[in-house]
Amino acid sequence: MVIIPLIAASLISGLSQLDAKQSGKIGAFAFFYYGLTTSLAVITGIAFVLLIHPGDKSIKQQNIETSSSVNTNISTIDKFLDIFRNMFPENIIRATFQQQETNYKQVQVVVYDNGGNISYKLIDQPISSYVDGMNVLGIIVFCIAVGIAISYIGTTAKPLMDLFIALDHVITAIVNVIMWYSPIGIASLIAAKILQINDLSRTAQSLGLYMATVMAGLAVHIFITLPLIYFVTTRKNPYKYLKGLIQVAMTAIGTASSAASLPVNFRCLEENNGIDPKYTKFVLPIGATVNMDGTALYEAVASIFIAQLNGRELGIGEVIVVSLTATLASIGAASIPSAGLVTMLIVLTAVGLPTDDISMIVAVDWLLDRFRTAVNVCGDAFGCGFVQHLCEGSNFSYRIKPKELPLGTLLANSYDYKSENGTHNSHISQKDDNTVRIHVDKL
Repeated sequence: MVIIPLIAASLISGLSQLDAKQSGKIGAFAFFYYGLTTSLAVITGIAFVLLIHPGDKSIKQQNIETSSSVNTNISTIDKFLDIFRNMFPENIIRATFQQQETNYKQVQVVVYDNGGNISYKLIDQPISSYVDGMNVLGIIVFCIAVGIAISYIGTTAKPLMDLFIALDHVITAIVNVIMWYSPIGIASLIAAKILQINDLSRTAQSLGLYMATVMAGLAVHIFITLPLIYFVTTRKNPYKYLKGLIQVAMTAIGTASSAASLPVNFRCLEENNGIDPKYTKFVLPIGATVNMDGTALYEAVASIFIAQLNGRELGIGEVIVVSLTATLASIGAASIPSAGLVTMLIVLTAVGLPTDDISMIVAVDWLLDRFRTAVNVCGDAFGCGFVQHLCEGSNFSYRIKPKELPLGTLLANSYDYKSENGTHNSHISQKDDNTVRIHVDKL
């Protein structure tokens, strides 16, 4: 309910308050982080699936629940083109509830042979159609353009900027109310999915090693890779930072959607980890769509797992193709449940694997989808800390409650910050009724 207003309000209000140079700097660091972590996630997944080798031909011979609604007939190039079509929607209102997707219809064509004889042949003709589901990527591109335009115009567009800033505060208040009943909703969502599985124990036994491989790769990425990147960059305790993300991780496990977890991610970062809103408003909405570490890792593991099921050992060249296509395909994955199954068609087609075998892993995808979404949203959250540290350079900042400072300090523009390393000059960069943000020269 609040996803679209939240994305629009946070992106437009955030970008409209930044100058072009500052927003460009934040964007450059953010996309560098996205590329780095997604590549490392794919490498981790490939290493685990090759080391553990969960695929076995005997699994295909077992009667596993294999119903799948995924269309496996769409070509790789059409899936990539769908990403670009959705980036620039024809109608921004339609983008709030529908997105473009390529389908095929059979048409009859006339064929002439060398003798001039006529015959008829049925071919699949691609057609672009609309399917239900938010086009989050198109909405983000539109909001980025509006935010930058407001910043460029300046004073004349200030009333519009104030409108989106006010909307941002209103949506945040609604999110705070939603958080009160989220535990009941999350528990209910998980329970409903478990009850839909006809034979849970048999499915787990057949695909247990595959599930263990994916879970091990996700665990290494969220508990080792991401914290290591954060620590090397900021020299701060990454696990203290990760502790502040427990609520958003649980929301991601319950909803299996990066977009649905977005409101909680804002709250965890700004209230628990003290991240400046100007970074969260830019990095999180874009990250929820293009930064899919868990999805990239999952697609790499699942693709090589399917190759192993068919008794095919991939060469080094094919493994590199899997890693590259898994990275690119994850960028185009929608921030909705089980979107990774659709984009995995691109990876399978790239190395000539049978796309019908996706039905083998549908039985456990509902569970793995929840944990890879948790990795996705935590990766976005670590990205905010990464970008903030690099953008602020030699300064660090933190937020404190006004009651924690003497009144005279609040009225001053700067004051001396005393620590065990000496006295350092600082200044107040943000002040309102709830918090004061203090910038202190690097110790």
